[in-house]
Amino acid sequence: MNFQLTDEQKALQEAARKYARERLPALAKEIEETGEPPSHELIHEYGSMGFLGINIPEQYGGLGLGNLEALLVIEEFAKVSGAVAFPVFESCVGPVRAIERFAGEKLKQRVVPAVCRGEKVVAVSMSEPAAGSALTDLTTRGVITGDKVVLNGTKRWCSGGGHADGYVVYCRLSDTPGPKGIGAVYVEKENPGMRFGKPEHLMGFRGVPSCDLYFDNCEISIDDIVVPAGGFKQLMEAFDLERCGNATMALGQASGALEDVLPYVQERIQFGKPLVDFQAVQIKLAEMQIRVDAARLLIHRAAVNSQAGLPSILESSVAKCFANEIAREVCGHAVQLMGGYGYSREYPMERRLRDAWGWGIAGGAVDIQKVNIASAMVGRRFDQRR
Repeated sequence: MNFQLTDEQKALQEAARKYARERLPALAKEIEETGEPPSHELIHEYGSMGFLGINIPEQYGGLGLGNLEALLVIEEFAKVSGAVAFPVFESCVGPVRAIERFAGEKLKQRVVPAVCRGEKVVAVSMSEPAAGSALTDLTTRGVITGDKVVLNGTKRWCSGGGHADGYVVYCRLSDTPGPKGIGAVYVEKENPGMRFGKPEHLMGFRGVPSCDLYFDNCEISIDDIVVPAGGFKQLMEAFDLERCGNATMALGQASGALEDVLPYVQERIQFGKPLVDFQAVQIKLAEMQIRVDAARLLIHRAAVNSQAGLPSILESSVAKCFANEIAREVCGHAVQLMGGYGYSREYPMERRLRDAWGWGIAGGAVDIQKVNIASAMVGRRFDQRR
């Protein structure tokens, strides 16, 4: 068991940190003010620097590194803001990985290398008006007719909705009830059978657009099936990696807050001395450091143990649940330590707190993760319907 990063991992982490800290803060502030997501030009820049598809095999345009390396980069970008980190998140732990692992070769070659180059953004569409945590209640239906799939239904809370170039859509691909009828398809933005609802206005996550997706006899090729009916388990296995990414995005809010508040409490003078000289502040800083370190270790455990595959539901859920909860706590403490400056929109701290809260809702709420954890502990799924 080795808790030290390799020299190569440290170099990658440092390169990501340097780029993120020098290039992205002004852009993050602009994105927060306008609500506009990172431009396609910026995403292309990410791709040209090798920050997209870090853990995707080289044959599909990625760097061919591991999940841990991808998460190291995501954290450094997320320390600046979740919005500027989101394209990296989506390319390394999002729906592109489901395409890369489970789709046919034709679809893989069409989509994955373009994502790694920064030429294409792909989002995932899972939830529906009556199916969020209860994902097996999906009603969006894809009917296979010859070499076509005809899609009808409504999807909700699609992060990237209206901005992404393509969508991995969870849907029913057979009449079999429950999870056995569920699969996923890939739909391009230009498809005339898909339209977008009005943009959501959220508490945080500015620069990560979200909206409803409507499918009205939307025709796609049968080659664009990512996972056929009966592949719900595969989709959830891929989602275990997304949980680690979600946890890292939350961690980035907390670790970024800690990095910013530490110099502040050493510079800010009250009652004739720096804030850090007060014991109450020292204790608070120590508690924040303990939580950040613990979350990072849980995330890295899940990533390292997954090796070339995907993390386990137990380890990924533990990491996500803990990171989601401590991010809210640590960012809240940072706002309090900075007082009025922490609460002011002129500084990034209040945005971190709002975004930190969102990661405990996105990608499976905190309480659902606790159900996952208990289920893995006892070795059986719990039927929430009885």
